[in-house]
Amino acid sequence: MYNIEAIRQQFPVLQRRVHGKPLVYLDSAATSQKPLAVIEAMDRYYREYNANVHRGVHTLSEEATAAYEGARKRIARFINARSPRELIYTRNATEAINLVAATWGRTNLTPNDAVLITEMEHHSNIVPWQLLRDQIGFELRVVPVTDDGYLDMEAFDRLLDERVKLVAVTHMSNVLGTINPIAEIARKAHAVGALVLVDGAQSVPHMPVDVQALDIDFLAFSAHKMAGPTGIGALWARRDLLEAMPPYMGGGDMIALVTLERSTWADLPYKFEAGTPAIAEAVGFGAAVDFLSALGMENIRAHEIEITEYALEALSEVPGLRLLGPRKAADKGGVAAFVLDGVHPHDIASILDAEGVAVRAGHHCAQPLMQRYNVPATTRASFYVYTTREEIDRLVEALHVVRKVFA
Repeated sequence: MYNIEAIRQQFPVLQRRVHGKPLVYLDSAATSQKPLAVIEAMDRYYREYNANVHRGVHTLSEEATAAYEGARKRIARFINARSPRELIYTRNATEAINLVAATWGRTNLTPNDAVLITEMEHHSNIVPWQLLRDQIGFELRVVPVTDDGYLDMEAFDRLLDERVKLVAVTHMSNVLGTINPIAEIARKAHAVGALVLVDGAQSVPHMPVDVQALDIDFLAFSAHKMAGPTGIGALWARRDLLEAMPPYMGGGDMIALVTLERSTWADLPYKFEAGTPAIAEAVGFGAAVDFLSALGMENIRAHEIEITEYALEALSEVPGLRLLGPRKAADKGGVAAFVLDGVHPHDIASILDAEGVAVRAGHHCAQPLMQRYNVPATTRASFYVYTTREEIDRLVEALHVVRKVFA
């Protein structure tokens, strides 16, 4: 049974008050809150076995290494990777995508090639490809989004041909919440010889993601959106691709041998992990995966569908409010982005904050998508494992306060 009250008790920040009112945290798509299990795991590292990993033979270093590598194994298992060696620690999903662009992209793309992205991408899955395009000269193609927030798959089919060497696509839009048909996209891309990179920053925290079942080639995701700490994320990639890719950065821990003339590289995954890593953060990342696994990703997804359906229905009854994206909760993640007639999203967010309700306002690092819908910004409420119906009711009540202020 999914016991929401028991779950909420594990998140200390949810017990606080903001402006004299109980906090309603509806900004989990930006960063999720952290359970005690994660906070305590990181605290334990610093209190009991703080040491650098891999290099030491003393007890603390061995304990730190075991925790660091144990977390990698659990994170790899969480996405059903074939081996922990396919799981590269990065600072976040953004760095993971940049790593692919700087290594695989710079090595394999030519001016005769094309990379296919979509109109709903986060800037992190647009800008690296623009930078690389400007250096190499390949074509950057864009799949449009329909009025109701879905990827235009007919346009995808038209844009996909043998010149496309990579399809870089979000699994779940951070604005619309749209869940894209990744397995279908991968099948079609592979049929023309293209690889598939998936931005899983929004999907991995919220639903079961199986890299083998999806049959993709790269997956980027971040710990801080899935109950873990900031400052760490991961790139998963097929082992053969990683072995063929050059290092991303040079330094300690990523080498096998260094002379003043040349160097050779360490085995996977260390070839891509130069320097002292984020050890405490990796420990927290592993604890977050344990926490989510104990809840069950299927249970988390079912809870979010229920909450999203309730939210979409409740928000649609607010006069002057227009929702962006799919209206079927089963087709999207726990996100509700909207505009309210005559009120700027920043003003909405400010008034909601005064009512104790935390939401996000702005372009959400998706400016092309804002241009697609002809809005400067939106207000976004986003949900997670701890979101309740009562919190949705508080959001709607606060929106009525906004309407009164701007009447």
